[in-house]
Amino acid sequence: MSTTSASTESIKAALDRIADVQLRYSRYKHPLWKGLMDGQFERPQVREFMLQMSIIPLYNHLYHGPLYVICPDPEWRELIAEVVYEEGTGRLFADGHPHWKLWLRLGNAFGISDEEMWNADLCAEALAYRAFCKEICSSDFLTGISAHMLGAEAQVPGAVGSVYEGLKKKFGLSDHDLAFYIVHNEADADHSDIGVRLLGRFAKSEVDLDRAVKAATEMVLVSQVLFDAIHRRVLSAC
Repeated sequence: MSTTSASTESIKAALDRIADVQLRYSRYKHPLWKGLMDGQFERPQVREFMLQMSIIPLYNHLYHGPLYVICPDPEWRELIAEVVYEEGTGRLFADGHPHWKLWLRLGNAFGISDEEMWNADLCAEALAYRAFCKEICSSDFLTGISAHMLGAEAQVPGAVGSVYEGLKKKFGLSDHDLAFYIVHNEADADHSDIGVRLLGRFAKSEVDLDRAVKAATEMVLVSQVLFDAIHRRVLSAC
């Protein structure tokens, strides 16, 4: 495939646009995440959060998997394969514990059985989120990878560490219980320059950059709808 790409200046401008969206909808500003970070929620409320939020860690194969399949570049396919491998096995960052199992472990700490987690009464917004993510990650590669890495995953670094601290302080959980958040805080820092590398490789024009910004923005907005819905469920859980 062609190795030409958009200019460095154009790529920086596109990433700045995405950063503005991320700042506007920062998890630190959302009442769901602030509540978790600040210890505002009681155990039944965190249980509801865990059940609804399972739409991401328990179904991540539907999001990362298609990106691996449609990736047109062998070097990037290798990178995505590592992500899929880590999510499914945990052998890179999680001592051999798949990330979905770490999520179930955290649910267990709040009295949620594995069966309950897999059969959660998911809200409509969670179901819509899953459908959206699966669809966009199965579209053309630039759109899918921009939505996933520049939209969804870019929200995670730092925020998960604050959630870890909030849950640990509020409920006295062990690092074993909270391994899901510890692993993600460390693993996501490994991709700090992903935006420049991604757009530098796959964005060939201003039109491509606009598509990347649009995909990342849409992912952030859809995530906000999910967070708003989960927050409503959390507030009604007590």
